[in-house]
Amino acid sequence: MISPKKIVIIGPESTGKSTLTEQLAQYYHTSFTPEYAREYIENLQREYVEEDLPEIAKKQVVLEEKNLIEAKNNLFFCDTDLYVLKVWSEHKYDHCDLWTLQQISQRKYDLYLLTYIDIPWQPDPQREHPEPAMREYFYRIYRDIVIHSGVPWADVRGSHETRMSQSIIAIDRCIKTA
Repeated sequence: MISPKKIVIIGPESTGKSTLTEQLAQYYHTSFTPEYAREYIENLQREYVEEDLPEIAKKQVVLEEKNLIEAKNNLFFCDTDLYVLKVWSEHKYDHCDLWTLQQISQRKYDLYLLTYIDIPWQPDPQREHPEPAMREYFYRIYRDIVIHSGVPWADVRGSHETRMSQSIIAIDRCIKTA
């Protein structure tokens, strides 16, 4: 059985990752995994702490594996991957847990779509860095990650429609090189 192409939408907060992920899954008639951190934090009755991040990572992996089974048309989309937790953990706590780092090295993806910061910031209680300089800082971190990942990647920018078009071109290229 052929494993579906796994495509990750990655980038700083409030750059349209979730919207793009859902649109792409709908366009290609397949499944996706949402960012579990949103659900986890939303259900907390307190502020999140460092010890929550490995729990989020573990559930993200479980959801990804569960939803991957439902993939159709040889494609599957991930609204972020564990690199996001690594970046967040290292930024906020100067540390990332070993389990998450091990999973990052073991999990394989076929394409990264890196979302740029040119979409206006949308306030959200879970978002922490609306400052343009911080958005650019995180974008550069994610860009470095995808550049050094060894996985093909595409920088997606512009309006939601332009991002969708750029993403489809990159995905179709990924499919054809299989």
